[in-house]
Amino acid sequence: MLAMDVLVEQPDAVRRAIELKAVDLDLDQLLALHGQVKALLGQVEELRRERNVLSKQTASAADDERAALIERSRQIGGTLKEREPQLRDQQAQLDQLLLLVPNIPGPDEPIGRDDDDNVELRRWGEPPKFTFQARDHVELLELHDWADLERIGQVAGSRTYALKGAMVRLELALWRFAADFMEERGFTLIDLPSFAREAAFIGTGHFPGGREEVYQLDEDLYLSGTAEVGLNYLHSGEILAASDLPIRYAGFSTCFRREAGAAGREMRGLVRVHQFYKVEQYVICAADREESARWFDTLLANGEALVQALELPYRVVRTCTGAMGAGKVRMWDIECWVPSQEVYRETHSVSEIYDWQARRSNLRYRDEDGTVRFAFTLNNTAIATPRILVPLLEVHQQADGTVRVPERLRPYLGDAELLGSPQE
Repeated sequence: MLAMDVLVEQPDAVRRAIELKAVDLDLDQLLALHGQVKALLGQVEELRRERNVLSKQTASAADDERAALIERSRQIGGTLKEREPQLRDQQAQLDQLLLLVPNIPGPDEPIGRDDDDNVELRRWGEPPKFTFQARDHVELLELHDWADLERIGQVAGSRTYALKGAMVRLELALWRFAADFMEERGFTLIDLPSFAREAAFIGTGHFPGGREEVYQLDEDLYLSGTAEVGLNYLHSGEILAASDLPIRYAGFSTCFRREAGAAGREMRGLVRVHQFYKVEQYVICAADREESARWFDTLLANGEALVQALELPYRVVRTCTGAMGAGKVRMWDIECWVPSQEVYRETHSVSEIYDWQARRSNLRYRDEDGTVRFAFTLNNTAIATPRILVPLLEVHQQADGTVRVPERLRPYLGDAELLGSPQE
């Protein structure tokens, strides 16, 4: 959510953000409603003030004046009885519209409608050139009986999976590696529930839009698709001290998304599933754009370092305005190379949000001057499984069907250098 002052003072910039992010919102309607609320609030406050004055006058008024004062107070009470509900209704309408207002994207971010308009920033590593008939990750999983991708459908339906044997150990190793990595860099590990209240989803900006991607448990509980939802609302309503910042969390949680997009061979196996696990980087920092930019660079560097440790070729992509999401000032993706598809696929997204989420979540701190401000928030993936298994298995496969374990990951797998038995 943007501050109302921004909408009033910079309507052209907000209108441009609405256009660039393809948000269905009439800013003129919102501003008109704001004017009505402001005017009605002024009337209500003036009536309340007058009634308070009359109350004091009535107590000391002469008998011949008291009746007139009481009658005027009664009239004001009747008017307030009409206008206060109007004010509440109009304010509620305005609040709902404000939730739809997107953040203003950074001036240097690429303008576009979808992923085709993203801009590659840099690459790291060389995609492997196999001298043998390479397998895709599904074939590798089936070759070694490392997963059940068919039978599990009888239990949980499509886009589900059941890892087995060495893949379970590999997944656990990845979580532990990411957790150790983040803790070494000063992030506090935190294990969160997989569900959250509606207010928490509104706080991150996943609601009111995006409901179609979320599983609902009951009237006010939903399954979360990222630890960001819980982390962003954890300190809601508090006023943190400036000395508390920055807060750095590495949140671990089971995640759920409906993933209603189209299926196809490129989406089979572990590429896009309903349940997955993430170690999520999350930062709350002071409301300073230079500090926010430094944390953006840090979160991106953390993601790149993790992928480099896994020895996966990747590229960094600057996400265009139409694909970055409503709340983002900027979002850059790390995309790892998937040999079987000969494409880079997103494994990490680092987002800079300023105070857009904090205003929705009432996430505040008191600065050194004693002023209460809304904090800035940022987030990025550390590790998401099973998605990272797709490039990891395919990039490190050997001619005999085994999979090489990256050196940094070996201590978490009993110093194993290879997974799987050689196949003829």
